[in-house]
Amino acid sequence: MAFITSLVLAAFAAYVGAWYFNAIEGNFALLLFLATVITGLYWLAERFYFLPRREQAAAKLEASLIDRNARLAEQGIKQVDTADAKASERLLMQPWWLDWTAGLFPVILVVFLLRSFLYEPFKIPSGSMMPTLLTGDLILVNKFTYGLRLPVVNTKITEGTPLARGDVVVFRYPPKPSMDYIKRVVGIPGDEVAYLNKKLTINGQPVSKSPAADYLDSESMRLLKQYDEKLGDKEHKILNDETTPSFIPGAGGFNFPGIENCRYTAEGVVCKVPPGNYFMMGDNRDNSADSRFWGFVPDKNIVGRAFFVWMNFGDLGRIGPFQ
Repeated sequence: MAFITSLVLAAFAAYVGAWYFNAIEGNFALLLFLATVITGLYWLAERFYFLPRREQAAAKLEASLIDRNARLAEQGIKQVDTADAKASERLLMQPWWLDWTAGLFPVILVVFLLRSFLYEPFKIPSGSMMPTLLTGDLILVNKFTYGLRLPVVNTKITEGTPLARGDVVVFRYPPKPSMDYIKRVVGIPGDEVAYLNKKLTINGQPVSKSPAADYLDSESMRLLKQYDEKLGDKEHKILNDETTPSFIPGAGGFNFPGIENCRYTAEGVVCKVPPGNYFMMGDNRDNSADSRFWGFVPDKNIVGRAFFVWMNFGDLGRIGPFQ
């Protein structure tokens, strides 16, 4: 078993290493699921097979020591070898290969359940959601608001609350579902979303947008126009770059599911959101690859609702809820 366990641990280490160095495309949900199953099997084997065998061997040794000491006492010998007395303790100790598998199972199980059904941490990799979220923000995502989903396969098992306009959502990137993206819900099924000349309208109604103080982008050291926007009952800020044109670059070459529902012009884009899909946009409107470029997000791709920055090592003042 020690040899087999060494191979299993080596395989996990090789997978993580290859993932870290971008040699393969990793899947953390699958890795955590397999770790839970494998360590769970070791835990069951320890509980019902290996531990009882060690306890039986220790009890047998203890009985033989008691019998030997009794016979020595009859001969007037009271000093006994303490090494023999500790032998039973050594028999009860878990071997390293059980310590690294069965011993870790409770921790891995808790992490798996928390991450799969309650809250999952993510790191913001880009500035597409500025000024709401900044590069390096570590956020929490609620996994049950929109309904519980089975880990790995992401199949919904409870309905939950429907997505609403203005929600900040993590989802599986439609062109490459192994990647996680984060954007704001702009259009829900049935909505007609228009983003023309940098003005957002939904079902013909302009979305409330009022000027705010200019925003300093610390990465580019530029001032960007900032606005207060209200989508549904969510109030948040967005950015616009006046030097960026209104048209969508590359629109003529787009080919995503449902593209027939979209019309691209020099002013921007108008899309009718199909049933079971959502139209997503970043708050950094002129620096966000979103539904304007790669299309709609199907409900099956939804991961959860982002709601809290739990750490930013460069700015502790970022910690707190957002919307």
